[in-house]
Amino acid sequence: MKNNLSQKIDPTVSTLEQLAKCADYSFMDTLNSDPDANLDGVDHAPREVFRGHYVPVKPTPIENPEYVAHSKDFFQELGFDDSMAESADFIRVFSGDLSQVPEPMRKVGWATGYALSIFGTEYTQQCPFRTGNGYGDGRAMSVLEAVIKDRRWEMQLKGGGRTPYCRGADGRAVLRSSVREFLAQEHMHALGIPTSRSLSLYVSKTETVRRPWYSEGSRSVDPDRIVEEPVAITTRVAPSFIRVGQIELFGRRARKQEHPNAMQELEQIVLHLIDREYAEVIDASMQQSLSLSEKVVLLAQEFRSRLTSLVANWIRVGYCQGNFNSDNTHAGGFTLDYGPFGFCEVFDPYYQPWTGGGEHFSFWNQPVAAQRNFEMFCTALRPLLEDEPAAMKKLDDIRNSFAQVMRDEMEKMFAAKLGLSQFDADLFSELVTLMMKTSVDYTIFFRELSAMPDDMRPLKKSFYSDLNEDMEKRWSAWLINWKSQVTNSPDTLDAISAQMKRVNPKYSLREWLLAPAYQQAASGNYDLIRELQDVMTQPYAEQSIEVEQKYYRLKPVEANELGGLSHMSCSS
Repeated sequence: MKNNLSQKIDPTVSTLEQLAKCADYSFMDTLNSDPDANLDGVDHAPREVFRGHYVPVKPTPIENPEYVAHSKDFFQELGFDDSMAESADFIRVFSGDLSQVPEPMRKVGWATGYALSIFGTEYTQQCPFRTGNGYGDGRAMSVLEAVIKDRRWEMQLKGGGRTPYCRGADGRAVLRSSVREFLAQEHMHALGIPTSRSLSLYVSKTETVRRPWYSEGSRSVDPDRIVEEPVAITTRVAPSFIRVGQIELFGRRARKQEHPNAMQELEQIVLHLIDREYAEVIDASMQQSLSLSEKVVLLAQEFRSRLTSLVANWIRVGYCQGNFNSDNTHAGGFTLDYGPFGFCEVFDPYYQPWTGGGEHFSFWNQPVAAQRNFEMFCTALRPLLEDEPAAMKKLDDIRNSFAQVMRDEMEKMFAAKLGLSQFDADLFSELVTLMMKTSVDYTIFFRELSAMPDDMRPLKKSFYSDLNEDMEKRWSAWLINWKSQVTNSPDTLDAISAQMKRVNPKYSLREWLLAPAYQQAASGNYDLIRELQDVMTQPYAEQSIEVEQKYYRLKPVEANELGGLSHMSCSS
């Protein structure tokens, strides 16, 4: 069942004028604009950005926008009336047209630059200028920051047109990738994992762009054709959109003394991050007495805690980020940027939905990738502690302990998935071996295990292959061993089962479920999107028999190895 608390919230915002009264642009008002920017936001050609925290940019509206969907759950949490999502002025703004916004909303949005590191190595060559000064929000721009029910939210258009960071691209997002991100964010939230949220999704009835994609039935690694696809804009919402790569950018500039204000801009963005994402931890009442170095150390410590917990939870639900660069890692410790993501079906430690991601960003290697990103975050903070050797040592100790903290989080998580009071390395190691040898559906296996089966029959619902006699014996022995540990608990089996079902979802957003939804949407049929939205925002619930038969099943054989279903080279 969905949370009934959100359903009791009376809508308090039903018009754009009411929403406008909540506007409060802390990022633009407290941080530095690029001094070379055009204040009117007409700044859409690729160029180097040398200074400042953001560039004012006016979004490029999509033509003839049409409503596709909005997040009813998130609207309720915000206190928004559902009807607002289909109102003309709301559609106008969140499809990219700020020309008629009511005051005090602004007619210009903002885009940010960031650095790139891949698995702990700094890169600049992906920037068209080979300097790193052209890398950043190429098609994402924030258009509103608002305080709603005492919480600050930033609203960002994905696919809102070109920015100075567009690197020559068109700044658009296609309906296919927009549907994926819109559904994935709300699914992840329902799974109980910190994430950016989905507000709305609009598609153009007339504007299209050309993108590489897979032909029907293609098993090619790379897309094998160019397709014409409708453009769309999805609005994602978060307390902020400050990435590790963003902190890195200012850390690099300070380290290299690239301009006279480089150190000051690093300090400003770090303090802004603390204010936006860590104010409750680094308590506001204490900030006057804490030194900058103390704040930086507390920031690193809390981010380590959040990032390790986040990645452990990704693995808990079978999620693989695919492209886990530092610029796709949010500095607040939640999931961001649903590009070539995927949910693991057949268990494979090396599962990787993105063909360009390699093993270093594969499913089981995400803890190590997270460590590399955390190390880059700490490196970016170091210039602020150059004159504080004691604080620098604390920062280094926090960085060096990441692997152990990550290991503890993983063991705690897998103990919970297995219903154990403490992690058993031997039991877990044998399970991983059996799952790999048997081709087991990750989600279905753990959900069936949560029902406390007495024998192997229920678990076989998750098997993609039949067992030979030897594997049957090994599986049965493992199950007996597991059951003996579970029954040693002081809790009842019913209580343990209920606890396991709270951490082992029944439904996951599988790619072969997503594909028909965005394919039908391209023809103007949005019913399947809305159906998926309903099912996937209740991932732990026992839903109807019809839903179970349709969505709680193994990946169809015909979907194996298909481009766009088993793998993808891009998301666009």
